[in-house]
Amino acid sequence: MSEKNIKIIVAYNGKNFNGWQKQKDSLGIQGELEFACKSVFSLKDIEVIGSGRTDAGVHALGQVANFKVDTTIPTEKFPEILNNRLPKDISVLSAEEVAGDFHSRHTAKRKTYRYQIYRSKIRSPFLKDISYQVKYDLDVEKMKREVKFLIGKHDFCGFMSSGSSIKNTVREIFDASVFEQDELLIIEVCGSGFLYNMVRIIAGTMVDIGRGKIDESMKQIIESKDRGRAGHTAPPQGLFLKYVEY
Repeated sequence: MSEKNIKIIVAYNGKNFNGWQKQKDSLGIQGELEFACKSVFSLKDIEVIGSGRTDAGVHALGQVANFKVDTTIPTEKFPEILNNRLPKDISVLSAEEVAGDFHSRHTAKRKTYRYQIYRSKIRSPFLKDISYQVKYDLDVEKMKREVKFLIGKHDFCGFMSSGSSIKNTVREIFDASVFEQDELLIIEVCGSGFLYNMVRIIAGTMVDIGRGKIDESMKQIIESKDRGRAGHTAPPQGLFLKYVEY
């Protein structure tokens, strides 16, 4: 047998997890996947590499991860077998063998995030854990116009939370949109990469622009490079990693 490099697509509800990264004293998605893999493949240790970290309470529709394993189990059976050993709020959607040099984080080209806003004065017992309830009236047409200023290559240092050691804060946004879907207002952003809490700050800024709390345009806020002129950091439960492109 020879070692296989396996790429998996994972969906999860992040409510009960302290983010993607495994930690000694709290639940992480990575740790749960590694535990399941060790059980399935009878291993003492294995590393499951994610395309990037998601924070506590953040969800994924299409997180990408990879791991290397020496096994005779057919790859197409991995999702069913792993899901039998995973918590019900984590699901491996697919698995495939990829080239040995594939690395889910280093070779990623684009990531798309989705942020869900529930506009109502009354909370929803069904949407409360997967959306941000906003009780204010929002100017959706204005939000649709302003979000387009994100597109392009910009220095997004004004959209990064403190605590990050990253020095290069220039990122390229390929597409950004605001649209309504049933009861939800959706913000979607596709980019080359994202800074710490960048999407949540974008979402909070869009909400503040939509309710008239911020008078400046998104263009002016980006150019200012000033975190104080951007909006609040929207809560984690509305955020989803939608998919990753390679």
